[in-house]
Amino acid sequence: MNLAEERPSPTTDSPLILITNDDGIASLGLRAAIQAVLPLGELLVAAPDRQWSGAGRSFSYTPDGRIEHHRLEVDGHSIAAYRVGASPAVTVLHALEELVPRTPSLVISGINFGENLGNDITHSGTIGAALQGASYGIPTLAVSLQTPKETHYQHSASVDFSGAAHFTHLFARCLLEASLPFDTDILKVDVPSDATQHTPWRLARVSRHTYFVSLPRQEDVDPVGARVGLDYDPIHNPELTEPDSDIYALAVDRVVAVTPLSIDLTSRVDPSEIEAILRTPFSS
Repeated sequence: MNLAEERPSPTTDSPLILITNDDGIASLGLRAAIQAVLPLGELLVAAPDRQWSGAGRSFSYTPDGRIEHHRLEVDGHSIAAYRVGASPAVTVLHALEELVPRTPSLVISGINFGENLGNDITHSGTIGAALQGASYGIPTLAVSLQTPKETHYQHSASVDFSGAAHFTHLFARCLLEASLPFDTDILKVDVPSDATQHTPWRLARVSRHTYFVSLPRQEDVDPVGARVGLDYDPIHNPELTEPDSDIYALAVDRVVAVTPLSIDLTSRVDPSEIEAILRTPFSS
């Protein structure tokens, strides 16, 4: 099959938007993201062919990397879409190296089933895909919706993505019309489960607290040889986190948390302070 059959045109004035996720090509959150940005440009969808939540920016090549057309119609529009046998980050890599006819103006990762907050956001395949897009110098939007834990891996049609779709459209339009300042490579947007288009949004920073706290497996699960991961629950006392953090914004104040992220992971500290510590001779 010719993979170029359904691609957007290589020459057009319309911005190209690459949409991906970590929940897989069949996710209703992916569909909601597509609906949200249909009026904003030409779309190309490339998403994993299966569930990859928790993959981070994994470059595992265990899957075969197969790329196949995926029939996708949204609101009467036929969307150029591909399912990829790869992790979210590698899916974005395939899309940018093999599928896009020109450099996208925007990458969108989401809308994810489940919020991505705190110091464990690098676990997220949603964030991993966003990091991969941003590494190409493309403005990137990562959108996650707070949903019940049982929907994170087993998706439910009862989840209402309308609020998250509104904010996907809002911030996608912002990123298409204005340039973010240097060192802001990704906008991470986390939407409360009860959000509507009228819910306020607030800039936040990544909390130094872990949001999803790991728990031991149930007692009736044999940990030896059992392929069952640790359990987890959201943090029990989010009010104890930093008031300017993404956790506090969503879990306590119930506003949309908008967090600018950088692909530069260097510590934001005075280098001379670190150098002074490292060059101080050890006392005998």
